[in-house]
Amino acid sequence: MQTDDTTGHVLDTLNRPLRDLRISVTDRCNFRCVYCMPKSVFGHGYRFLDRKELLDFEEITRIAKVAIDLGVKKIRLTGGEPLARRELEKLIEMLAKLDVDLTLTTNASLLPKKAQALKDAGLTRITVSLDSLDNATFQAMNDVEFPVEKVLEGIEAARNVGLPVKVNTVVKRGVNETHLVDLARYFRDTGDTLRFIEYMDVGATNGWRMDDVVSAGEIVGLLNAEFPCEPVEAAYRGEVARRWQYKDGKGEFGVIASVTQPFCGDCTRTRLSAEGKLYTCLFAVRGHDLRALVRSGAGDDELRDKLALIWRDRKDRYSEIRSDATTDSPKVEMSYIGG
Repeated sequence: MQTDDTTGHVLDTLNRPLRDLRISVTDRCNFRCVYCMPKSVFGHGYRFLDRKELLDFEEITRIAKVAIDLGVKKIRLTGGEPLARRELEKLIEMLAKLDVDLTLTTNASLLPKKAQALKDAGLTRITVSLDSLDNATFQAMNDVEFPVEKVLEGIEAARNVGLPVKVNTVVKRGVNETHLVDLARYFRDTGDTLRFIEYMDVGATNGWRMDDVVSAGEIVGLLNAEFPCEPVEAAYRGEVARRWQYKDGKGEFGVIASVTQPFCGDCTRTRLSAEGKLYTCLFAVRGHDLRALVRSGAGDDELRDKLALIWRDRKDRYSEIRSDATTDSPKVEMSYIGG
């Protein structure tokens, strides 16, 4: 097995270590965001997973333990909407006993009821998706008429129980790029961390076009004109957001630019789908079935060897080789694999 000289952890073909595991706990969501789970998908053969197809909490925890043995330092729970998974707090409590940074991404719709339980179970911090402070724009993007005010209530609930909050905004040209300054102004005063994400060609149902992408350079330019800022050094290898701090000392923002400034060379992430398929890239065509191995009675050593082999053979760098040919290739949907 190819390993890092200093840690003994597994490396892929481009010498990238395995550090981050994103676990989708459900493919269901109560939003229909146009870039993730658009309504147009329904009626065209889309089928939600049956409960028996989902990994149970013990199976998820077992895979997580093996991944940690191979070098994983951070686990992020995703979906769909992860808080739609019943008794998710039990899984968090199980994972929190492991030596890992444990986070969760949510649309915040259920946070007012769940925040305290998540904190008590051992969640480290939370990331909330919010694409605009303007209700008309936000509701057009979530496509279920869910109001901004309810998301802000969820963020406040998390903050009130002591969960640090990051806010992710997907930026799509002609939809919400004129609202970025308002978001920055609002979250400068709350102390929450704001991240802008270039609209990405994940999946095949969101009608992605390069013309829809607002580049990181343009995003930084818009904000810098209103709030002068300067770049911040990356905190660690594999940090996906390029960070900028306000010169007046009122916090920072980040931009995730996988389209115009690819960071494949430092990508340390792998993703586990809700039914147990491991994907080594957000833009992967196929996954590796770990559920079948887990349910076959395989021991931890066999599971660990399988995961190590998958990572050792990894050569993904989609964003660096993106072209007209690759953007039309089959891909797993965002709602299925998580962000």
